[in-house]
Amino acid sequence: MENKKNLLTLVGPTAVGKTSISIELAKCLNGEIISADSMQIYKYMDIGTAKVTLDEMKGVPHYLIDIVYPDEEFTVAQYKDEASKYIDDINNRGNIPILVGGTGLYLNSLVYELRFTNVKPNEELRKKYDSMADLYGNSYLHKKLQNIDPISAKKINPNDRHRMIRALEIFHVTGKPMSYFNKNFRRETDKYNLAMFALTMDRAKLYSRIDKRVDQMIENGLIDEVKKLLDMGYTRELVSMKAIGYKEIIPYLEGKIQLNKAIELLKRNTRRYAKRQLTWFRRDHRIRWVNVDCFDSSDSIVEYIIKCADKLLVHH
Repeated sequence: MENKKNLLTLVGPTAVGKTSISIELAKCLNGEIISADSMQIYKYMDIGTAKVTLDEMKGVPHYLIDIVYPDEEFTVAQYKDEASKYIDDINNRGNIPILVGGTGLYLNSLVYELRFTNVKPNEELRKKYDSMADLYGNSYLHKKLQNIDPISAKKINPNDRHRMIRALEIFHVTGKPMSYFNKNFRRETDKYNLAMFALTMDRAKLYSRIDKRVDQMIENGLIDEVKKLLDMGYTRELVSMKAIGYKEIIPYLEGKIQLNKAIELLKRNTRRYAKRQLTWFRRDHRIRWVNVDCFDSSDSIVEYIIKCADKLLVHH
């Protein structure tokens, strides 16, 4: 294998403090930061995504933030391509790429050999299958799928029309069943010298930080931000507008719920999301967990991460 590229990753639940730690790390390591946050990719969505501000960046380069409009599609496969280019580029300049964020699938797209079928949605084909299912029922599609891809047919619920259509579409376009692409879905990559870290803290403390952060977002103008997005024509049906922080505020703006109810929902949904993030990252045995409660300052956390990463990264 040619010279492997270095990659340091810093993940963890929302509101644990990744942003400030990652910036200090980058300053100590000649690092440049690649965001692994599926919401910070969107322009105009700043407050609800807790997007890093220019001031907070302290001159450290950040990538993959503000790259698409809220109504544009951005797939995990695209993320992987873009992030990989930046990782190579930063390494070639002798610096350390630091991947920072809480979107597990974005992280996995780089640290596992995930096969993403780059099959673009074929609207005509989808409509055809959709009307077939309307006409003959979902079971008709399921039988069709059984004939071409019994493995996927076994895994997909016969009522999950959306996934059945996707599987049929993949076969139609590539001539290979979806199960072919899903083999080796999670093999650890050997492309990088990986130094993987996750921040964690006492659960009650994390939840209280989340609540405070939500209050801060409201104070900073989250409601106006959501209102402005709606006024610009970005509707609640968009993937971006279904994000936590936006979907809770829309019903309030529509006069369907009280503001205190919207805030309560936003806090609850964020806490649940943090819990899911912790579960997701715990699955990867390569991640070294850093409990921020065990350190007396952010400097000592940064020092500890650098010391551990030093053994894993190669100094060219």
